[in-house]
Amino acid sequence: MQKLSAVKGMNDILPPDSARWEWLEEVVRSLMQRYAYRAIRTPIVEPTALFVRGLGEVTDIVEKEMYSFEDRLNGEQLTLRPEATAGVVRAAVEHSLLYDGGKRLYYMGPMFRHERPQRGRYRQFHQIGAEALGFPGAEVDAEIILLAHALWAELGLAGVRLELNSLGQPEERKAHRAALIAHFAAHQDLLDEDARRRLHSNPLRILDTKNPAMQAVVDGAPRLIDHLGEASRAHLEQVQAMLDAAGVAWSINPRLVRGMDYYNLTVFEFVTDQLGAQGTICGGGRYDYLVEQMGGKPAPAVGWALGVERVLELLKEQQRAPATVAPHAYAVVPDAAALPTAMACLQRLRGLGIAVQMHAGGAQGLGSMKAQFKKADASGARFALVFGADELQAGMLTVKPLREAGEQVQRPLADLAALAASLQSPR
Repeated sequence: MQKLSAVKGMNDILPPDSARWEWLEEVVRSLMQRYAYRAIRTPIVEPTALFVRGLGEVTDIVEKEMYSFEDRLNGEQLTLRPEATAGVVRAAVEHSLLYDGGKRLYYMGPMFRHERPQRGRYRQFHQIGAEALGFPGAEVDAEIILLAHALWAELGLAGVRLELNSLGQPEERKAHRAALIAHFAAHQDLLDEDARRRLHSNPLRILDTKNPAMQAVVDGAPRLIDHLGEASRAHLEQVQAMLDAAGVAWSINPRLVRGMDYYNLTVFEFVTDQLGAQGTICGGGRYDYLVEQMGGKPAPAVGWALGVERVLELLKEQQRAPATVAPHAYAVVPDAAALPTAMACLQRLRGLGIAVQMHAGGAQGLGSMKAQFKKADASGARFALVFGADELQAGMLTVKPLREAGEQVQRPLADLAALAASLQSPR
């Protein structure tokens, strides 16, 4: 039969790499709890209209990258989620989460975009995100930025810089839009096909072009920050002041616009120079009009999302990834007759918090002691627990160090709690 493979750009996550994913997720869960953010889980499949309405009809994601299909049973147009914010807002509206005030939420999970697979950019990729719904103040913008900044510190990452901008409010964007159209129309011969198509539908997206041939005309375009009114400027200045007070460095990037149409006021990205073209590891901003767009009562909101694959890649680059998780001990069983006793002891040790790997042989038998010790060493365990016939007859088992100096010792089976404490002791 033909060998089946994973879909291009959708990758298996195998041990030992899966342990690094779990470690990152645990660090995030602990940090989110300290900031009083609570987990939300939304469906992977959503109505296509959710993303067309929320992200913008002329964004790259909606036009080119979504995995959309028709439900064969009822004809409904559905899409594998390309991002999570729209789904979080949909859930908040559908379940009236904001009826008693704002909510701080976070999520983890896979997203899907049909892109050319490359380092840090896959068709199934994973995001971790934080969303603060129902809070209007600049202090929440600062809080959510500080949350991401604290995560880099928890992970031990260096060289991650924060870039800020403001997209203002709709009237300010309208004035800037007119100025952009005039500027790009005057240089239409320098625009690529995408930019010409967006000139009148969404000129702000032209600023996000990756086409090097257009950089000069983009650099010369009117800046949105120069069209901000007093209130929008004050909001950005308040965010900056709170970041300064917390000792977090930032810089203004007047061309930072993000990839979705729902943003207003503060937008930001955390960027590194160590991942090449995929240098943005986290981005977000304020989106005060999305809740109303999704059919809810008007409510402000701000959030961010990070790319899990990119963060793990950066951890690897900086040699910050944790060591492979290994069991405390590996059970060596010379004779199959000892298996019932060995398994009962291991079950009790696991109940006491000990990670122990059971040797298994199946129909071929358990194998020689030499072969079992070779597998014990390969497991990464610190100790081998040897269930020999003589030891068991004496009510004992042998504990042999595998990773450090020391003599093997015998421990009584009647006091597994003491054995568990010794196996967990520091080196």
